[in-house]
This record gives sequence, C-alpha cells and structure tokens, in this order.
Amino acid sequence: MELDRNYEIARVAEFVRSGGFTRVALQFPDELLKDSMKVVKALCQELDSSVKLYVMADTTYGSCCVDEVGAAHVGAECVIHYGHTCLSSTSTIPALFIFDKALISPSNCARSLLDHGPKSGKPILVLSGLEYAHAMPEIKKMVASDVSSISGSTSILELLYADVCCSVVAPSETCTFANQIGAGSEVERECPADESGQSYNIGGLSWKIPQGQKMDDYLLFWIGSDSPAFANVVLTFNNCEIVRYDATEGGLVTDVSQSKKILRRRYYLVEKAKDANMIGILVGTLGAAGYLHMIHQMRDLITQAGKKSYTFVMGRPNPAKLANFPECDVFINISCAQTALLDSKEFLAPVITPFEAILAFDRGSQWTGAYVMEFRDLIASTPVEREQSKEARFSFIQGGYVEDLDQQDDDEVEKDEILSLVNVTEKALQVRDEESRSVMKNTAKSGAEFFASRSYHGLDINNTDSLPGKFLAGRSGKASGYKDEKAEISQS
Repeated sequence: MELDRNYEIARVAEFVRSGGFTRVALQFPDELLKDSMKVVKALCQELDSSVKLYVMADTTYGSCCVDEVGAAHVGAECVIHYGHTCLSSTSTIPALFIFDKALISPSNCARSLLDHGPKSGKPILVLSGLEYAHAMPEIKKMVASDVSSISGSTSILELLYADVCCSVVAPSETCTFANQIGAGSEVERECPADESGQSYNIGGLSWKIPQGQKMDDYLLFWIGSDSPAFANVVLTFNNCEIVRYDATEGGLVTDVSQSKKILRRRYYLVEKAKDANMIGILVGTLGAAGYLHMIHQMRDLITQAGKKSYTFVMGRPNPAKLANFPECDVFINISCAQTALLDSKEFLAPVITPFEAILAFDRGSQWTGAYVMEFRDLIASTPVEREQSKEARFSFIQGGYVEDLDQQDDDEVEKDEILSLVNVTEKALQVRDEESRSVMKNTAKSGAEFFASRSYHGLDINNTDSLPGKFLAGRSGKASGYKDEKAEISQS
C-alpha cells in the first residue's frame, strides 16, 4: 500500500492506457532507484503485456528535468518522471510527474503560519516545495478551521495559496500545461495574465494576485527545505519579506538573509563577466523547452558585444571539467531554473545564468534588482539590437577604464583562424598598460590566440633539426628546499 501511494501506481497505469502508449520510460533519481524494480513489477500487474517499460537512471544532466535523450535511445513514447522536478516543459515527448511525498506535520505547519502571519500585517502568499504538495489540502483545511480564532476576526489575515499548475506536460514551446483533474482525465490549460489580476508561475507553482496589489506587498511563506527551488523564489521575489517553514525540523526560519546574500554574489559575477573576452556556453539541458532558442540568443548577444563564444555539451559541469578550457573567461549555463545557479567559487572561471549574461553583455541594460530564471520570460525579454558604444567602460573589478574589443577586430580574427596557428601567433595582441594611461585591451580574442600566447607550447613537431636538443636538468631535492636553493643560502 505504501508503494502504491508513493508512486501512484494506479494513476500511472491509467495515464499509459489512456494515452495508448506501448513504450514507456520510467525516470528515477539516484535516491529512488532502489524501488525501481518494485515499481516495474507493480506496473506490469496493472498494464497489458504489450507495454514495454524501461528504467532510466544516472541522467547526463540534472535529474529534475525529463531525460528526453535517454528516452529517445529506447524509442519511448512518454516518460514517467519520479522524484524532485523543476516541471520544465518538454521539447519532444509527453511526461507525467510523480512528486516526492515528504513527511510533514500539517497541524504544526498551520500553527506556525497562524502564529507568524498576523505579526507582519501583510497579506500572505503560501508557497511550497512540490514534495509537500500532497499535504497542502490538509494544511489549508486546518488553517481555515483555526483562522477565526485569531482575535475573533477573519479579516485580519489575508491568505493566498499557490497551486501546482500541472502534473502532465506535453511538448510545447509555450506556457501550455495539462492540468490533472483526476485519474486519466486531463484538460489543456493556458497560463495567460488575467484582467482581474496578475498571474505568476514559478517552479511549477502558479497563483494570481488581486488587481491593485503587487508582489512586494505580500509576505511569502515557504513550506520546504532550503533548496534550489527556494533559492529561485528568493532571487525572483527579492523585494518581498520571506519566511520558511522547515518541515524536517518542524520550526519556522525567519532569517533568510543568508539566502538573500546570493543576490549580491550574482551581481559581483555580472560585473566580472563584463570584463570577459571569451565566453563558454554550457548546454546544461537537452530537454527543457526553449533551450535551443536560448543558445542562439546567447550567441547573438555575445557576437553583438564583439566577443568570442564557444559551445560545450558536457553534462553536469564541475571544476575539473571546466578547467580544461582556461581560454574561457566566463561560462553561461543554459539550464533549467533550478540547476542554472552554480556556486562557482571553486571554478577557474565564474559561471553565470543567461539573465546575468544579458546584463553583462548588453551595454544599454542596467540591473534594477529584478531577476529572471525561466526560459519563457527571458525569450520574451530579448535585448533590443543596437550599436554598441565604442567608449571605454569603467570596470569595477580592474578599477579603471577598459576598452572592449570592437566587432571589426573580431571579424579579422575569424578570417585569420582559417590560416595556420603560426600566422595567428604573429597577430597576437599586445597589452597596453602604460603608466600614463589607464585604458587596457584584452590579450587574446580567440582560443587559438590564447594558446599561442602561452609560455609553454608543448613539443615542437615542426622542428627539422635531426640533432638532439639540449638536455635541461630540473631541480632535485624536496620542495621545501631544493639542493640549489640550499647552496645559495649557504653561500650567502
């Protein structure tokens, strides 16, 4: 019974039958893989023998996204996604999401909400992690039954609950979701703005605030852990007062200043990215709808800024992988909203989001404090094409004015790359760092020039001299004091 409830066996079977699917991929995160065979056995008892089930694990990218590449390898017609998810729209295949069902005390959560809510004097918007969506009806019921006891009045507490906008996602490049009404019953639902109020959608949650009110007027009451989904909410609604109910500890966390420090860190990365000359585009997803459009948008943005871009497809990035590309000054992570934010303190070069790249490389843009993570919102806010200013830009990182490389010089480099590496080396730029001037130019405009300007170039395979080269002996002894260093110390 516990397996049937947690993995919703009957609902999955009805979804497969109603869709007429015969090849079904079951995607499990690492922590749920231990139950995969039990789930397959239970589904086989519910489904016809003609339905083939395939278990997918160890996804190349974030497990919160649907692994469309893995599903295509087995020719699957749909994906059943288990566990934590970002609920990103798919590109090529329909998917049914079965959320985690984490333990929570609804009575304790409702008590914390009612105790803290009236103190703020603001209307309250209740958000939750998707793993607690199963408990939200009971929490609402308990709050409704007890709210009248607060000072004998119900008007002092204005509550608004965010709903899970979908559990079935069909391939779409627009904000179209299938709302699960009941087992085997879906209805297409659009998410446009309503004239009677403003609609919002983030991380699979949707809500609408009344007309005349703003999000800044609300106290956000988050139910869940300090997760990437919560960080997404904190960044997107950074002007709101936010408290978090920790279901694991059973207590209320009112100080989320540590989470808001992320915004200051992201602003620093934007300023650092402005000084970058070569940018790496990391493809962090191959399933989220709109990722191809975002890659092309980033390429156009970088080209318009007169910089060089390289595209990498490497799965989950880590410091060791990205250190193989030292020519890149900054990386843009094209990924879903919950995996795009990487703490790049240990990385050789910073990793930023597409929204931060727009702020960094579009010379006319300014950061107003708003933060955007979703592809659909970024695509709608494409930067206006305009001629880049040729005036020197003040760099807060370098502490002086910096002259960005212009587009004409960048076009010359593209022509030179057709030639041999020797010709590119001869055209390597010189650093202009004179004492009488504070304007500097970057040293290299392409990966080839970067490697050509390094002090070590490897073995010279073009050397025609048949005689053996000079034998250079290295130092000997311990690193704390080589023999030649000890000799120098004794002589002095």
